[in-house]
Amino acid sequence: MKRRDLLKGTLAAGAAVALPTRLFAQVNPTASRDRQLIAIARDQLGRVGAGIWKKDIVGIADFGLHSANQRFHFVDLDNERVESFFVTHGTGSDGEHDGWLKRYSNIEGSEATSRGAYMTRSWYRGRYGTSIRLDGLDPTNSNALPRAIVMHPAEYARPEHIARWGRLGRSNGCFALGPDQFAKVLLSLSGGRLLYAESLGIQADGSRRTPPIAQTDLIRRPGGGTFERANPGLF
Repeated sequence: MKRRDLLKGTLAAGAAVALPTRLFAQVNPTASRDRQLIAIARDQLGRVGAGIWKKDIVGIADFGLHSANQRFHFVDLDNERVESFFVTHGTGSDGEHDGWLKRYSNIEGSEATSRGAYMTRSWYRGRYGTSIRLDGLDPTNSNALPRAIVMHPAEYARPEHIARWGRLGRSNGCFALGPDQFAKVLLSLSGGRLLYAESLGIQADGSRRTPPIAQTDLIRRPGGGTFERANPGLF
């Protein structure tokens, strides 16, 4: 075989090997973000996994992003795939109703979102239709069951709401998704899986940005009353 022909064959083989990588980058522009979410899901399972019944899929709600972003992520650890949807935060977390979460709270009656790890439980028929109970696993969300913090479908969580108002509506602290998207939750995340909520600020391209507003934890004092603490991102 001539040297020129051998060189052509080598170049062609190299191009064939490189092609799938380039194609993957084109069809999966969120690859960097997805790798981070997969790592976070595994880290959280390592932290609280002893109480989790099923470890194949983890839900991650990134409240460091505006509600007009797809910030609820289904992380399929078995297949290393991520699918992203819209999710609401609570009225008590966003008094200005501008789409940014500003306050977390575990206090009953706060109508605020709570951060931390949850385990999904059984589904039931409630005020918002079929819903999923949540059991808080951290001190920051330990009142999830008595506060009736659940996952449920809501019309104000549809993408069409964003097209009209520039943001989603607000819940009473629950994780509300559009009815069509909630069907995915019901099938894939209920029954003893991990849901993790935190302000991560991971953009679609994998970069991280700090929210443009301050985020705090509203905490009840042991002797009565409440105070706000700058969110340290720790449990």
